[in-house]
Amino acid sequence: MTILVTGATGRVGRHVVQQLIDRGAKVRVLVRDPAKADFPTRVEIAKGDLLDLDALRSAFKGVKTLFLLNAVAGDEFTQALVTLNIARECGVDRVVYLSVLHADRFVNVPHFAVKSGAERMIRQMGFSATILRPAYFIDNELMIKDVVLQHGVYPMPIGGKGVAMVDARDIAEVAALELIRRDQAPGLLPVETLNLVGPDTLTGADVAAIWSDVLGRPIVYGGDDPSGFEQSVSAFMPKWMAYEMRLMAERYVSDGMVPEAGDVARLTTILGRPLRSYRAFANAVVASTSRA
Repeated sequence: MTILVTGATGRVGRHVVQQLIDRGAKVRVLVRDPAKADFPTRVEIAKGDLLDLDALRSAFKGVKTLFLLNAVAGDEFTQALVTLNIARECGVDRVVYLSVLHADRFVNVPHFAVKSGAERMIRQMGFSATILRPAYFIDNELMIKDVVLQHGVYPMPIGGKGVAMVDARDIAEVAALELIRRDQAPGLLPVETLNLVGPDTLTGADVAAIWSDVLGRPIVYGGDDPSGFEQSVSAFMPKWMAYEMRLMAERYVSDGMVPEAGDVARLTTILGRPLRSYRAFANAVVASTSRA
């Protein structure tokens, strides 16, 4: 059977596709623009989006396992619910869903609340599912690396409680392993939730200290006030989304994004290797900047 991957051209989805290919899985991707689907020829391309019902029904032919990743959008909840309904209608009964850590707690943040609702639907509809709950992506930091490198400030208001940032490649590898495990199971497996975290839970000051060490010069933490962050990101995203990012940052400051006991050990066992660290990311950024 074929595994259908949504969100396949994004940071996580692209790695999921490659991980599945490396493990010999038959993969189909649903993409809006096939011209951007730069995948090996063995990957099947289905054109459409999560609100295109005809395209969804076509994409689900011969599929029993779905990787559902839908990006933050004004209609994200509708996308998720429509896709799950059409999947069930087409006989798909195995799902790996990319949610977010603390989806059930940070309910005032729209995309967290959306994912919590989708999780509830997955459970109540009887899917055999793995719900992946990643923490903040280390890869998000590419958006602010120039501020760090050029102005000596780490600007993300992540607070002092700590955030267990996770590498998108680690997320994707766990997703691929779960997709294959469920796809190959002779029967439906029970619903399982996995928190996807990095090896270190870092405060804003911790991250600034890592950058200071890697760069060999002082980098300061910009502080916990998310209002400036909202203004900055509104320059390149819709204002409603910038406000949503502010709400998320406020929860980082007030609550943190802290793993549960055993999360890191569990992921290390699943992957059979250590999790990728923030320090490794910072070193890679500096190395690539030096080469440029």
